Amino acid sequence: MDILQSILLGIVEGITEFLPISSTGHLILASKLMGIAQSEFVKTFEIAIQLGSILAVLVLFYRKLAQNFSIWIKLIVGFIPTGFLGLTLYPHIKQLFNPSTVAYMLIIGGIVFILVELIQRNDDEKLKISSLDDIGYKQAFLIGLFQSLAMIPGTSRSGSTIIGGLLLGLSRKCAAEFSFLLAIPTIFSATAYDIYKNSHIIDSQNLMLLGIGSLCAFITSILIIKLFLHFISKFGYTLIGFYRILIGIIFLVWVL
Repeated sequence: MDILQSILLGIVEGITEFLPISSTGHLILASKLMGIAQSEFVKTFEIAIQLGSILAVLVLFYRKLAQNFSIWIKLIVGFIPTGFLGLTLYPHIKQLFNPSTVAYMLIIGGIVFILVELIQRNDDEKLKISSLDDIGYKQAFLIGLFQSLAMIPGTSRSGSTIIGGLLLGLSRKCAAEFSFLLAIPTIFSATAYDIYKNSHIIDSQNLMLLGIGSLCAFITSILIIKLFLHFISKFGYTLIGFYRILIGIIFLVWVL
């Protein structure tokens, strides 16, 4: 991997991390198209540059996080299922990082998004939970259970948590916001653990690549989060579902 490739992958990460379209899947696809082999460092790189995206969430939501301590408690509660399963299943998770798994999960997730939108299309958004303050601890835990499904590459962490939020009565925007915030403990811990387990393969050159990729992910994520919240407030998630199906088919036809 060279500097240009790390920049491009950082941009892909920033665009896809908070869209429910699987950042892992798009990073694998981008790496494949650029001829980057899925080495141990590349797999670690694809996880570690998510720190840049997390920093973007902290910057954009720092006021809400600073003013309401209960949100942090809800994030911890939501993180528990993924944290437990992640530590338990870590040796097996990386074995799933392959294009075929990603392709099928992208398609399945796309179908689920379309079905959820069809089921809820007549629901009044005004009657749904529209504030992070109104999310209960039980709901936070259940959304965390949905998030644990994202350990399967291609499922999408944001996709699974947003679907969970929608099914549990959150508005489209509130489900997206809680998904963004739940990424803070989830991705930070996953990244820290992965770097710790693979610290022996991170030399000065690789560290530079990680820094460049993370910076690009941070800048891109700032822009994407704002645009995405505006988009789903107006159009919902149906188009996201169709996009997932399309990109999944591209995986099956072009990459495999």
